[in-house]
Amino acid sequence: MLDPVTASLDHERCYRAVASRDARFDGWFFTAVRTTRIYCRPSCPARTPLAANVSFFATAAGAQAAGYRACKRCRPDAVPGSPEWDARADVVARAMRLIADGEVERTGVPGLAARLGYSERQLHRHLVGELGVGALALARAQRAQTARVLLETTALPVADVAFAAGFASIRQFNDTIREVFAATPSDLRRRRPGADAGAPGELTVRLAARPPFDAPEVLLFLGAHAVPGLEEWDGTTFARVLDLPHGPAVVHLSPAGDAAVTARLRLAQLRDLGAAVARCRRLLDLDADPSAVDDVLGADPALAALVAAAPGRRVPASPDAAELAVRAVLGQQVSVAGARTLTARLVPHGTPLPEPVGTLTHAFPRAEVLADADLTAVGLTGARRRTVGALAAALAAGEVVLDPGADRQEATRSLLAVPGIGPWTAALVGLRGLADPDVWLPGDLALRRSLAALGSSDADAATRWRPWRSYAVLHLWALAVPSLFTRPLPATPDRSAS
Repeated sequence: MLDPVTASLDHERCYRAVASRDARFDGWFFTAVRTTRIYCRPSCPARTPLAANVSFFATAAGAQAAGYRACKRCRPDAVPGSPEWDARADVVARAMRLIADGEVERTGVPGLAARLGYSERQLHRHLVGELGVGALALARAQRAQTARVLLETTALPVADVAFAAGFASIRQFNDTIREVFAATPSDLRRRRPGADAGAPGELTVRLAARPPFDAPEVLLFLGAHAVPGLEEWDGTTFARVLDLPHGPAVVHLSPAGDAAVTARLRLAQLRDLGAAVARCRRLLDLDADPSAVDDVLGADPALAALVAAAPGRRVPASPDAAELAVRAVLGQQVSVAGARTLTARLVPHGTPLPEPVGTLTHAFPRAEVLADADLTAVGLTGARRRTVGALAAALAAGEVVLDPGADRQEATRSLLAVPGIGPWTAALVGLRGLADPDVWLPGDLALRRSLAALGSSDADAATRWRPWRSYAVLHLWALAVPSLFTRPLPATPDRSAS
């Protein structure tokens, strides 16, 4: 019999995934075994429990709240996040995105509720009704996961791990680790496969993705758009400055073998680690479900060859949607190189690093700074300069909200209300700023060229590839601008599709 909090999950379907050890479902749900009081990822290599002995939870927090501890063999806390929270637009998904970004640690549950426009009671009812636990339990599970990663992969002192993971005290940290993992922090550290301390002042963490995942391609795309002073690309590693709640940080992202990326982080304060990891995962689209995307797009004759040539293609995003919005305005009707040049002229208005890291010098300027800045020397036309100023003022005033918990439809409406921002710019913000998986770019010239080569039309494509139109955009961009992508195009795209 299903526990009440798991009634929304299909028990039979979940059990089939567990019986086949299907890794595609890792992160989608968690398997809790009543006889052992352990919860696992679906692909756990342990002997499959009897169906009558298992319950399924949508989150690790739900399993923990029901009294289960994490499996020491399959490490269910180390899986990619559920792609559901990226795809959905309801209040539960928006709350999950904000919790991942560390909103509860920064402003508490009252702040989280206020960001979503709900009362604490309403938000709690939504979360408990669907997930079985509230915001505090969800944030606690995330803190435990972060702590385990740090204990097993870094040489940080245990006290530093506690505060970097977001715990308010050492006692709270010790109690949570013992409850969730049935081990002490020292036990977890002794079992680590080998800590990588990195350079002085650096943390190194491994960011997992669902395969297939072509890390070099995602990093190449980001590198091709790199803005001097803010971002750096050496052909293998993409580096950039992150504007985090407690100061600017620097991250270096490199491929780490099959379906993973290594992130080397220099943080102003350790407590920004959770937000930094969440933003890097969004930047690289690590929580996507490539099987679901490829099944839909690959079934269309027009895209079948493109999808087969590049399975698991991701949509590189931005760690800060407000930054992406300004960059989208700067990129209107100019080349990629032109947009990089214009953006680089804005960078000195941002918060400087304590000292340069390579060629990196500043975080991207915040909206309130840009709203008051003199941009006459940037080289923009008068109309474009006024659009940047109006957008920055609207962001600073809260008239345009583009944080991880933003209502995507409302964000689009408010962007279109800014003079000088049209449907293409607003759509690009949704696609690469808010990481919406179902965005079409109306009137995009590169897409039109690709669609013409495939014998299709813009109007047809605008509705044809729901709910994964953002991924269709990337496949079509690869056809139009192959230099931004690593994988070869099919020799002869199917032009018979209409």
